[in-house]
Amino acid sequence: MSAWPSADALAGRVALVTGGARRLGGHISRGLAAAGADVAVHYAGSADDAAAVVAASQALDRRAVAFQADLNHVDQSQALVHAALAEFGRLDILVHAASPFHAARFGHVTEAAWDDTVDVTLKAAFFIAQAAAPALTASRGSIVFITDIAARAPYPSFVPHSAAKAGLENLTLSLAQALAPAVRVNSVAPGIILPPDTMSAEQIERLVQRTLVGHIGAPDDVVRAVLFLLTSPFITGHSLVVDGGEMARRFGPGPVL
Repeated sequence: MSAWPSADALAGRVALVTGGARRLGGHISRGLAAAGADVAVHYAGSADDAAAVVAASQALDRRAVAFQADLNHVDQSQALVHAALAEFGRLDILVHAASPFHAARFGHVTEAAWDDTVDVTLKAAFFIAQAAAPALTASRGSIVFITDIAARAPYPSFVPHSAAKAGLENLTLSLAQALAPAVRVNSVAPGIILPPDTMSAEQIERLVQRTLVGHIGAPDDVVRAVLFLLTSPFITGHSLVVDGGEMARRFGPGPVL
């Protein structure tokens, strides 16, 4: 059985990945390059990580360029798209993976943390998609937003994150309609994939116990989901959950039949 996706599944395509230098975004950038795409790698402050992703993509004989932008500002979000278009001449894929992750209980959430989370996760997603829409329409391209199962379940230590990701899931549906039929818009909602460095082994184990598969996921699980959506022309307006069965387990045991 041949490997999927093939090394040329996205050949000739140009992808912009926000937050594409590190963590899940970095893995997605590398995965798109491995599937044949040229990649515009966005970063905010991780220049060294962005350079490493660019080098890894170029080693696969892909074009890759890093672009810095502060997605808290709409003008920089839109300028990011224009810079990528100026460099590559086209845009076929937009993956919005950029997302701050501020941990704080409800009573300790600050306005700065709220604004940073919502601005980068949700507002930037809208305005980047708005700027990219003409190019994506011309290429009959595709958008994938990286959301989170926290969009659908209560996580009281991550209220801004959960609220912003919930908005991103709604944005998936709204833009799927607004940009149809030329541009498909989907999202991927990961569960426990890359736990924060501050999380203890005991905390991680508690999260593992919430899954049905009994282990945390790997970044490649998310990359495969993104590639599946990008290469599935009959799917739009869909959120693909990649959580090892955590959401299913939340419903509790079913009746004995």
